[in-house]
Amino acid sequence: MSGEAVGPSAREASARDSARSTARDGATATIDLAELPVVVTHHDPQHGVATYAAQIAATVEARTGRHLALDVADLLDVPDDDSVDVTVPRAHLQFTDRLWGPSPSAAADVVEHLADTTALTVTLHDLPQPSDGERNLRRRGEAYGRVVAAARGVVVNSEHERALLHEWVGFDGPVEVIPLPVDRHPLTGTRPETDGDVAVIGFFYPGKGHAEVVAAVAGLAAARHDAFGDRDGSGATRPEADATGVVALGRASSGHEAELQQLVDEAAALGVPFGATGYLDDATLLDRARRASVPVAAHQHVSASGSIATWIAAGRRPLVPDTRYSREMAALRPGTLTLYPDGGLAVAIATALADPASTWLDDDARTLPGLDEVADAYAAWWAEGVRW
Repeated sequence: MSGEAVGPSAREASARDSARSTARDGATATIDLAELPVVVTHHDPQHGVATYAAQIAATVEARTGRHLALDVADLLDVPDDDSVDVTVPRAHLQFTDRLWGPSPSAAADVVEHLADTTALTVTLHDLPQPSDGERNLRRRGEAYGRVVAAARGVVVNSEHERALLHEWVGFDGPVEVIPLPVDRHPLTGTRPETDGDVAVIGFFYPGKGHAEVVAAVAGLAAARHDAFGDRDGSGATRPEADATGVVALGRASSGHEAELQQLVDEAAALGVPFGATGYLDDATLLDRARRASVPVAAHQHVSASGSIATWIAAGRRPLVPDTRYSREMAALRPGTLTLYPDGGLAVAIATALADPASTWLDDDARTLPGLDEVADAYAAWWAEGVRW
């Protein structure tokens, strides 16, 4: 999707439901969209918000028996034939500005144009906050303000995000809180052998916590060096054969490849092995998450965290900074997070390395809501909580 504003011709056209393939085969397209909205999806399996949109669409479909998924290109494009005329009176968007346009204002343009012909509800992700920097905070705050003004209903994934929406977007209207789901993957057999790494899940970009983890591990190595001395007398900073490494389970976010390489070089200078795996499919990511010696979600300025959910789904209990959001999630799912105070990451990592069992969930740990519960919450909200 280009992210450009929808042209006037698109406003005249009916959006094509993804069931058009059935209609092309000669079947009649009978799609009842009178009560539930279509759930707009994106073809970007490497983007967490796009993946979440597809998961919500599929689960609501399974729970309601209605075909609801609609690709964003079909919603935006002009139909290329007259064989099917499926209007879309209602649609739900999973919105983060980076997914919907090349700039915050362009993303808001798309949503406003869609709202001209379709009643929209939105789930907001990556809400504006001061860590965006003064310029981006203003630009993103204005864009998110336009999006919520165009929507008939607004969802966020946490009370923390509801507060951010008030604090930095200035929105005081009704907001539904529906947490990100966690569906725990059962572990068959014994726990796998750990790989010796402290791991961070998701895209690499400055502020995600990778640099803080590298610094903490370097501090532990320095303390160990001071305790046991320089064995060969060289005084050189170097990785030891059994050194704890740091790994990014994912790839660099677009535009941040050079910063990833810079951190690799800085880590090497500190004697810390560090690297990124690149994009991992779901099965490989699950395996690597279970093999990590220490799971960490060290983002200081998160609005809602898919990384935390991924760790929990893998049966791990990650180390997480003590923030307003993490305290909320620790209360929602007791026993699933280990919170550490400001400046306490190195101690938390050392404790986890000394007590590997502390990085795993208990068998009876509470991880709900899962996808089924979240899908039901959306369906109930669309039916009862939205003034269409």
